[in-house]
Amino acid sequence: MDKRIITPLTKEKISDLKAGDRVLLSGIIYTARDAAHKRLIELIDSGKELPINIKDEIIYYVGPSPAKEGAVIGSAGPTTSYRMDPYSPKLLDLGLKGMIGKGERNEEVVKSIVKNKAVYFGAIGGAAALIAKSIVSSKIIAYEDLGAEAIRRLEVKDLPLVVVIDTRGENLYKQGQKLYLESLKK
Repeated sequence: MDKRIITPLTKEKISDLKAGDRVLLSGIIYTARDAAHKRLIELIDSGKELPINIKDEIIYYVGPSPAKEGAVIGSAGPTTSYRMDPYSPKLLDLGLKGMIGKGERNEEVVKSIVKNKAVYFGAIGGAAALIAKSIVSSKIIAYEDLGAEAIRRLEVKDLPLVVVIDTRGENLYKQGQKLYLESLKK
């Protein structure tokens, strides 16, 4: 059964999520990839204010293609998440509660997810056009010079996601590997 979550992403809303849970997410999320993350961390390190308040927010690792005429956004599939690993712990420490991407995260990020009671969602790679249908509005709010990697404010409705790493550090990828290896022993 899908769990419905509406942003902002508070501790209370995610505390009972478990790795493997399917989620339909609605509300406001932000986009950022590695170039934007680098700039955010540079602002933090220099004591300057971020262009977005990340407390209880979600960052979707995506660089959408240009919107076709009449569309809100182009294809919007997830970017490989490990490229944001060097930046994620600092953002989590500032209150970021969720990240959306694809692929594994390093151990430092997993520890930071647990420490900050956050969650990492997986979006379906290869389903970029389908994902775009869940995006109701899109507005660039920072770093327009980065093109597809600019920070956008997205409004989403029933964005299909899977909990990959929950607030306790349970990891769907590790669970899947373990189950597979156990099945080989039978």
